Amino acid sequence: MSTTTSRESLAALTLGAMGVVYGDIGTSPLYTMKEVFSPATGIPLDQAHLIGAVSVIFWGLMMVVTLKYVMLILRADNRGEGGIMALTALAVEAVGAKPGKRLVLLLLGVFGAALFYGDSVITPAISVLSAVEGLEVVTPTLKPFVLPICAVVLIALFAVQRFGTGLVGKLFGPIIVIWFAVLAVFGVFEIIQQPIILTALNPINAAQFLLQQGWHVFVGVGAIVLAFTGAEALYADMGHFGKRPIQFAWGGLVLPALAINYMGQGALLLRDPTAIENPFYRLFPAELLIPAVVLATCATVIASQAVISGAYSMTKQAIQLGLLPRMAVMYTSAKELGQIYMPEVNWLLLAAVLLAVVGFGSSSAMAAAYGIAVTVTMLITTLLTFFVVRHGWHYPTPVAIVATSIFLTVDLLLVVSCAIKFFQGGWFPLVMGLGIFVVMATWRRERELLLESIRRDDPELMPFIEGLSEHGVHRVSRTAVYAVANPSTVPQALMHNLKHNQVLHERNVILTVVFHEVPWIPFEERVQVTPLTAGFWRIQVNYGFKNTPDIPKALELCKGKGLPINQFETSYFLSCEIIVPTKGSGMSHWREALFALMSRNSGSVAGFFRLPNNCVIELGTRVQI
Repeated sequence: MSTTTSRESLAALTLGAMGVVYGDIGTSPLYTMKEVFSPATGIPLDQAHLIGAVSVIFWGLMMVVTLKYVMLILRADNRGEGGIMALTALAVEAVGAKPGKRLVLLLLGVFGAALFYGDSVITPAISVLSAVEGLEVVTPTLKPFVLPICAVVLIALFAVQRFGTGLVGKLFGPIIVIWFAVLAVFGVFEIIQQPIILTALNPINAAQFLLQQGWHVFVGVGAIVLAFTGAEALYADMGHFGKRPIQFAWGGLVLPALAINYMGQGALLLRDPTAIENPFYRLFPAELLIPAVVLATCATVIASQAVISGAYSMTKQAIQLGLLPRMAVMYTSAKELGQIYMPEVNWLLLAAVLLAVVGFGSSSAMAAAYGIAVTVTMLITTLLTFFVVRHGWHYPTPVAIVATSIFLTVDLLLVVSCAIKFFQGGWFPLVMGLGIFVVMATWRRERELLLESIRRDDPELMPFIEGLSEHGVHRVSRTAVYAVANPSTVPQALMHNLKHNQVLHERNVILTVVFHEVPWIPFEERVQVTPLTAGFWRIQVNYGFKNTPDIPKALELCKGKGLPINQFETSYFLSCEIIVPTKGSGMSHWREALFALMSRNSGSVAGFFRLPNNCVIELGTRVQI
């Protein structure tokens, strides 16, 4: 690749990162300063506290985003992928054969992933609502229309998801670049009038602000943390854009624009304390308020889009890691496998977002709920990073402790500061996250118990198929593929086929699909073919948690392993377990009932693995757990 082409590619990726990665943190100026000096925090609106608060925001961006995420955590890539699921897999792999540590790290990662769904609800709600609230600044008579307009925007946003984000995605970068340019330009206008706000660049002012608050510091930091929400997106979207474009976008435009705008809002409040009703929109002259509201709404829709798309990707990864039941996955682009749409997730998210908007009623009320899920996820990320630094990168223990302890201290401060808002709304994302965690843990554990039950009750595979040749079972042409979770026992579908049809196919494949705790499995490692007895083969298909399952395409790779499979002469036999919860050993009865409910409503195996509909035979069996 030529240098010119490489630079153009880097520029395009950097532009794309602007829209997808920084939409969330880029819209934080809409509401952060208003919440820091709201009556609920009790922080005086004077020069010392204004300069101190802006200084804390600036140095928080430097510490939390620049040092922690951009410089440290972006190094922890799992085969080019980022995000808490990828980091969890990396940490679990790093600790090696230590079951206790592996389980704890896995549970931590799963809980962090569950909390992401809380963020997926709060981010669209508070972002779009805070943007539309600009109408109140235009004229107070529009206040009754804020919630209805917000609901219409959100419904439209979720309704267009099924068409994919390819076309909209091309507009993300330019719009967000304009957004950050506007943040900087109007921030500079205010800084010029009150240059004393530039003393916020001195970290001593941040330290003095925090120390002077005493125990009240947690209230102030609980509002200031709103400026850092969205930092996790830097790491989560690394696989889409790469490390360098994300770093260039942050250092080249995003950080300067955010810093200038927060200082501009601080300068405005120094000049006119009455602007605290909405310091962001008061940066604009009256004739530009409507365009500012329109631009802000576009920016918040983009920020919401990134989180919604992330929810789809997270759900798909959780399904493939065995943490959630199968759901329908629609691919909205012929070129980009990462562009997916999941109807069930989409409409559940919309319902939760609308409930949040109506329930809280304003961005100020919702600010109490915003932050706690994100900060706990940040804390979990730091804990997982320690194990990667120590065991994965093999740094000495003191170095690993120093590298993460400072960030851990900051994360703990943010978590505690948000936790004090638990009864004001902070419970909402936590309860949602805990509920999803219970669902994930129940599904994973009950699947393990189900496999144990099948392994205990079904006969061993090898003695069974070796005995078939002795009994002279009638064979028919074609290939039969039996998809099983446990390859060491006889598939229920095979036993049903022999019992009811009294025939055996000429070629029989015992197929197992294994999802590994890595993002990608290369094609050369995708299939493993093992001959068993005459007419029987065992095939294991391997996928990473970001691979797209496609069994027919994977079976084409068997030709290179000495087993050509003609797709036009192949039938797929699926064993469909009907779960019957019973009292006794295993998990509590309510969790067994929950698992049975999820199992009945899980998506089609054939659809999930892209099996041809006219070649699938499903045979059911009842399994007690």
